[in-house]
Amino acid sequence: MRPLRRLDVLPAFLLSLIYSWIANGEFIRPRPNPLKQVLEHTPVNQPSETCAKLRLKGPIETTHCDYETVESVNDELVSNLSALVRKPFFRYYKVDLYRECPFWRENGFCMHRTCGVTSIDESQVPREWRAEALSQVRGAQEGIVRLPGCFYKNSDFCFLDDNEGGEYVDLTENPEGFTGYAGASAHRIWGSIYNENCFGLSEATLLQRAEMSRFDRSPASILGLSRLPATADEGCLEKRVYYRIISGMHASISIHICHRWFNQTTGVWGPNLQCFANRIALHPERLQHLYFNNVLLLRAVSRVGPYLSAYSLDDEEKGADELLDNVLNIAKSAGAFDETALFRGNDAKILKEEFKDHFRNVSLIMDCVGCDKCRLWGKIQVTGIAAALKILFEMDENALDPQLNRNLLTRWEVVALINTLRLFSESLKITEDFRALWHETHDAERIISEAETEALITAKVRTSWGAHVLLVLIPIGRQAKPQLFLGRHRHL
Repeated sequence: MRPLRRLDVLPAFLLSLIYSWIANGEFIRPRPNPLKQVLEHTPVNQPSETCAKLRLKGPIETTHCDYETVESVNDELVSNLSALVRKPFFRYYKVDLYRECPFWRENGFCMHRTCGVTSIDESQVPREWRAEALSQVRGAQEGIVRLPGCFYKNSDFCFLDDNEGGEYVDLTENPEGFTGYAGASAHRIWGSIYNENCFGLSEATLLQRAEMSRFDRSPASILGLSRLPATADEGCLEKRVYYRIISGMHASISIHICHRWFNQTTGVWGPNLQCFANRIALHPERLQHLYFNNVLLLRAVSRVGPYLSAYSLDDEEKGADELLDNVLNIAKSAGAFDETALFRGNDAKILKEEFKDHFRNVSLIMDCVGCDKCRLWGKIQVTGIAAALKILFEMDENALDPQLNRNLLTRWEVVALINTLRLFSESLKITEDFRALWHETHDAERIISEAETEALITAKVRTSWGAHVLLVLIPIGRQAKPQLFLGRHRHL
């Protein structure tokens, strides 16, 4: 393949100016570069008014919040969450990292040393936590669907580890970041996850549309006059929400990888601005989806606040209760997500069950990740989001009362929820660090050029690879419900 040259796009650019002159009688400036728009944005530090006072008119769809308010509270939120997740209650997590992938035989294991997870001896974990982990699973059996090593209840949006296996991990000793896990195995994971969004709209299709629009050099496309026809699926609020949740999680993971990057040439850890430009800045919608996820998680934390406050965290270490109270107060002001707008109408129950089935499958796909640290944080974030979805869409006010329902969430769901909120809000903070690096760089044009070239190559690869993914993976997401994985569908 010959290298991409600027001369390749020059005729189309000139042609666009001619079309503009004919249509409007004057020349227009080229559309702003999305990468520059993301990196040159100045975050808001002080809100003009809280989300609670705003009407549904802000740019964060399906919320009553705007980007400015999320940005204005984020520094305080990150500060409190970073301290909170270092407290014993939130730093220890029990997880099964060695359960077999239920969809395919996974051979793409990461051999880099950064892929490893350091576990801790069970004796370091309080005895009552270990007893609680077992009693939560061995107790009620009604309404539970099981696979080897995991289970879900009717109200759950994901499979949970049964805690009879697995090991305890100190999350502070195993931070999310670059591991070197890449290639066909990693691509297959994300391809599978996005195809579990398949209410008819797949990652391959969405990426193909976005990249076709970005790199289609026809006059109509360059002038912003060309759009691929919308589908009925794009018009369904629940399906758009589902995709934004997945995309926002992907964006957060990418931001952490780019920020805690290992330069294999120099042996130095540090932020990689080119990585951020390629994966995030050139695709502003990914960052928008991250803001959306933050509002959704803040709303869930706010709603379950009385339940969380019932834990006596200061019994383990002083200051934890105060930190949690600070987080809950921020969540009340910025968590303006309207869960009542979803799953309404005659087909609401069917659509919610389909939503659950897809997200449960995503939780099972995490067992196919060929990197222990990536699998750990993938499972935590999927569990955290699933806990938020259960709080928002399955629990009424009576269920959220800690006096009436002491077993609303497992301890590990609570830990996952808070750690996921910390990761997502931290990603917004890291984005500010990358903006600072951008303003200091003297190599902006090269960064832009390399990001656009990478996106063009990726679009071409995904266009051909996506068709293969659809052929191979749709039978898993469509025909094989979770309970069927125990049978002949187990190794599709």
